[in-house]
Amino acid sequence: MKIIFTGGSGRFGEVFKKKTNFKDILFPTKKELDILNFKKIQKYLFKNKPDILIHAAGLSRPMDIHEKQINLSIDNNIIGTCNLVKVCKKLKIKLVYLSTSYVYPGSKGNYKETSPLLPYNNYAWSKLGGECAVQMYKNSLILRICMTEKPFIHKFAFKDLITNFIFHEDVVKIFPKLIQKRGIINLGGKTNSVYAFAKKFNKNIKGIKAKKLLGKKIPLNHSMNLKKLREIIND
Repeated sequence: MKIIFTGGSGRFGEVFKKKTNFKDILFPTKKELDILNFKKIQKYLFKNKPDILIHAAGLSRPMDIHEKQINLSIDNNIIGTCNLVKVCKKLKIKLVYLSTSYVYPGSKGNYKETSPLLPYNNYAWSKLGGECAVQMYKNSLILRICMTEKPFIHKFAFKDLITNFIFHEDVVKIFPKLIQKRGIINLGGKTNSVYAFAKKFNKNIKGIKAKKLLGKKIPLNHSMNLKKLREIIND
């Protein structure tokens, strides 16, 4: 099984390079595989003929860049993904797309893969835009992930924000059991507040209220239902 991984120089990509057990895998640079250049994508994938393409390239942090520079967000997270979908369809390559748990509304929590979607910021809208293209291609897998770096990089964590944080390296460990699947899978760790998650690894971390820092309108429960993921991992 030959794999190509886009976004190898990103935070998750760097961890994937170090921790993955996949042997036949390529991590093209942006110069080699520019997701905004359709001809370059086609040339690179035709030359290397992968069985699977893991798409992790795109624009994420800082989050406010998606509000201030929407063209950049649209190009990298929507148009770039659309280009990959079209080439993968043409060359019959399986596509694995890394999305986010923030495509869910974030108001009630325990969201299943079939739950209604309503992103609350432009970053999540851009990832959902990519999802729309990927879902049109049946030979694909969408992973709605809630992951972060290890160690937890912030000096404070939200006490009132509920989610499913999981470290990058733990996502890499799970990947071999997921990569042959199709459809949509929620991927994360135990449902918890961000503060409770971070406190396990940093006893000195300070707790803060998300509503106080980000405003009263911020949705506070982004937790996902992970039943489907657990069934696959324990199979």
